[in-house]
Amino acid sequence: MQDSRLFLLDAFALIYRAYYAFVNNPIKNSKGQNTSASYGFTLFLHDLLQKEKPSHLAVVFDSPGATDRATEHSFYKANREAMPEDISSAIPYIKEILKAYNIPMLELPGFEADDIIGTIAKEKEKTGHTVFMVTPDKDFAQLVSPNIFIYKPSRQGNGIEILGVPEILEKWEITDPLQVIDILGMWGDAVDNIPGIPGVGEKTAKALIAQYGSMENMIAHSHELKGKMREKVEANIEQALISKKLATIILDVPIEVSDEDLEISAPDHERLSALFAELEFRNLGKRILGEEYTVNKAPSNGQLDLFGSPANEAPLVEKGKSIDNVEHLYHLVQTEADLKKLLTMLRKEKEVAFDTETTGLDAMNETILGVSLSIHAHEAFYIPLNDENRHTFLELLKPFFEDNSIMKIGQNIKYDMHILANYGIHLEGALFDTMLAHYLLEPDLRHNMDYLSESYLGYTPVSIESLIGKKGKNQRSFDSVDIEVQKEYAAEDADVTWQLAQKFKLLCKEQNLSKVLEDVEMPLLPVLTKMERNGVKLDEAFLNAYSEELNNDLILTRDKIFETAKTEFNLDSPKQLGEILFEQMKIPYKGQKTKTGQYATGEDKLLEYQKDFPIVHDILDYRQIAKLKSTYVDALPKLINPSTGKVHTTFSQAVAATGRLSSVNPNLQNIPIRTDRGRKVRKAFIASDDNHIILSADYSQIELRLIAEMSGDKAMLAAFQEGLDIHSATAAKVFDVPLEQVTREMRSNAKTVNFGIIYGVSAFGLSQQTNLSRTESKEVIESYFRTYPGVKQYMDENIAQARKSGFVSTILGRKRILVDINSRNAILRGHAERNAINTPVQGSAADMIKLAMINIDNEMKKRNLQSLMTLQVHDELVFDVLLSEVDELKALVIQQMQTAMPGLKVPIIAEVGVGKNWLEAH
Repeated sequence: MQDSRLFLLDAFALIYRAYYAFVNNPIKNSKGQNTSASYGFTLFLHDLLQKEKPSHLAVVFDSPGATDRATEHSFYKANREAMPEDISSAIPYIKEILKAYNIPMLELPGFEADDIIGTIAKEKEKTGHTVFMVTPDKDFAQLVSPNIFIYKPSRQGNGIEILGVPEILEKWEITDPLQVIDILGMWGDAVDNIPGIPGVGEKTAKALIAQYGSMENMIAHSHELKGKMREKVEANIEQALISKKLATIILDVPIEVSDEDLEISAPDHERLSALFAELEFRNLGKRILGEEYTVNKAPSNGQLDLFGSPANEAPLVEKGKSIDNVEHLYHLVQTEADLKKLLTMLRKEKEVAFDTETTGLDAMNETILGVSLSIHAHEAFYIPLNDENRHTFLELLKPFFEDNSIMKIGQNIKYDMHILANYGIHLEGALFDTMLAHYLLEPDLRHNMDYLSESYLGYTPVSIESLIGKKGKNQRSFDSVDIEVQKEYAAEDADVTWQLAQKFKLLCKEQNLSKVLEDVEMPLLPVLTKMERNGVKLDEAFLNAYSEELNNDLILTRDKIFETAKTEFNLDSPKQLGEILFEQMKIPYKGQKTKTGQYATGEDKLLEYQKDFPIVHDILDYRQIAKLKSTYVDALPKLINPSTGKVHTTFSQAVAATGRLSSVNPNLQNIPIRTDRGRKVRKAFIASDDNHIILSADYSQIELRLIAEMSGDKAMLAAFQEGLDIHSATAAKVFDVPLEQVTREMRSNAKTVNFGIIYGVSAFGLSQQTNLSRTESKEVIESYFRTYPGVKQYMDENIAQARKSGFVSTILGRKRILVDINSRNAILRGHAERNAINTPVQGSAADMIKLAMINIDNEMKKRNLQSLMTLQVHDELVFDVLLSEVDELKALVIQQMQTAMPGLKVPIIAEVGVGKNWLEAH
């Protein structure tokens, strides 16, 4: 048979792999449906078909009922967790996708996919096929032969490993692939609950097979084994033989599949397109189907001139009507007369959607190339700007943009505010940002316009790449594109934004989100824009010197590690590090190795050892120094804007699902503050000149105060109302000593519990963060809940309410949807439960400081103060303050921060400090 290459796909192994590849950043559609498994599996299938071009292929599923193995041995696979709902709900879609691909699916009651694949592989090998078993499952190694291979996708999804007989013999240290069964029988399998021989792991099993050749021969010679190994083998002979039987793939499954059944045939593109549209696989759909894949693309006449009809005529398309298959009216405005006519019409409107076209994405440094505006669905205007008309047209547009009686609608409107500010235009009036509105509606989903348009309007906008090409040296500038094409693209943005706004206004009202949208998120936009433009000055000389200091610390720490290890090695190599710690230094390894056979040496893992092994503490210290140096100390000077001499971070309102702000370039939220070295980075942030000083204002224990408020716990509320130090008060109650006898160590442990409790700190976690044992930690947590029963009740009630409604809310009504709160998967459910507890607290704290920022900015404008608000980091605000305004601003900031959210029972405290730099002021 000429070039017959048969690929047999282990369906569930690949589906689980696809799902967990996205578990930290799941793919969800507009309905909140987790589509990670369907997406990842389809992507893998497409890549395999494109790369390998198999002649024959089948996807093999496990039987949904009990298998013969499980019927005979009830313990087999008995400890497996239930399939996550997000995977089980994906299976029907995956099967429909396979049907659309015209790919056969095989399953047989009583048998596992392994058995079906093994049977077919061995049969088809005899008839001239080269067979590739597509699976990450190690059990398939027993089937490999000169014409049967394992086609193993990497764990990270970015590579393929093809294993034939030589690779299997080397990997398993055997002389025959069938000996894999013996090793698996001795070793056992925790996933499938195959017991194996107690105390025999992979290494021992390989050594025994190398010596005896098979399990049966090893059992026959068990008298030769020494000590406990002989006892273990002879006491578990029956169990060992059963384990080997369970590990053996069945090769005589009663299934007949002809070569014709397995032949690759052309997929049904129409059926695939419909499935991809339903799942909202926009990019994947285009990747697989190319131009054939569209999502209800609206036609365009592109030539109509609305200026031929009166400006006050009713819109040609009724507001709110679906965009599907509706003609649109996009107009080009190129003359002064037409622009004036358009502006006369716009000034009569209550709200207008707009968008800007620019030379790039660096908002404070880009040139504006055009403005698009929309006041009706399917109708928009595009005003191209160039060197000849830019000044004149922007002067004409300025009064419209600065008219505070007209609401301005935009998608990521802060970017457009920067662009206009570059030309001295300050956007006034109420704002409505469709990105932020959707962020409130679906905080965990994507918020880009293409996604929103497809999800809520059933319409795929024109992509910018289709106009100017992908990023790179061959990418065109937007203004080099034909003017009619510019118009269609730009006007569409304003049109789609207008329509999304109408939908989101109604949805926010229905879901009681209008208050947080109108009182918090929208008024914060101009405040953040101003802060980003203000920027903050950096002491570049200090950073250069500090970089040298950290470099010296790195060398000293590295040498100390080498001295303890008695050898030099690559500290940045997880493989070498694991071998040094757990083989050469004989540190007892806890847990299992990674799937690649390496020791786990991530930070979370190493924290388990640092108390008992000083070298591990030094390794963690080395990593922290290296990260601090590369991420901040060396990176910050490169972010200085040459025009202003300052660093201008970008704040994002629509990233953190809790409601907190995030920032990039630099990421201020992650500047480390728990170590002296980390805090020292703040010394680089300095006042703008000798006439200014840095002022830092920080909420005191805001999350704990909000826990007291939201739980209503009497003891915790009383402690705050009496002005007690909450950590000392907690320590006194938890450790049952008078307040005056609380030691520094007691207070420190109580502080760890106070701040960790809403993040679900466990006894193990507390023991890792303190000097308490796990037993002591358990007792402290139990005592904590006895001390503050209202807190425990609050946590339990939040979880119960989330299970019932599917979401949790902040004090102001900000919501977070928790799709996994009722999951049968314990890991996913536990994560959702922790979010149910901490999101309302974190989110309420975020709302409070946002309100404070809005109120402070308003008050500073009223008083005409010259000082500037420059930074926000979690519960802290930073200002560049004119020396003559220090006292006034101190009082203003404290007053506004403490009263930002009135009506609370718990007292809110804000503390301020001043200094020449941020560290000194904090």
